[in-house]
Parts: sequence; C-alpha cells; structure tokens
Amino acid sequence: MIDDLDEPPAERPDATGVDRVDAVIDAVATLGERPLAEQVAVFEQVHAELRRTLDDPRPA
Repeated sequence: MIDDLDEPPAERPDATGVDRVDAVIDAVATLGERPLAEQVAVFEQVHAELRRTLDDPRPA
C-alpha cells in the first residue's frame, strides 16, 4: 500500500561476515535515498555481485 511508504525503514540486518554480501546489503539499504531512475542500476549491480559471490564463494 502507498501508506506503507510513511513508515520508517526497517533496521539493517546484522552483518553476515561475508564482505561482498555485506556490501550488497549496504547498497540496497541506500535505495530509499536515491532517485527512482538510479535504483534499477543499483539492483543490476547488486544482482551481478551476488551472482559472482555464488559462483566463487571464496572471500574477496
């Protein structure tokens, strides 16, 4: 619902301990501060980073 937009954002989840995943969480957490036009690019970037992490799960 549109009314949900007035609610404060949820708290950031605890760190996962995986730097690459934590960076993705941080990037997604900033979406509300970005113009809508930039949000698609952020989603594409974090999706690509998560794919790379899953393909090569060794810490970066």
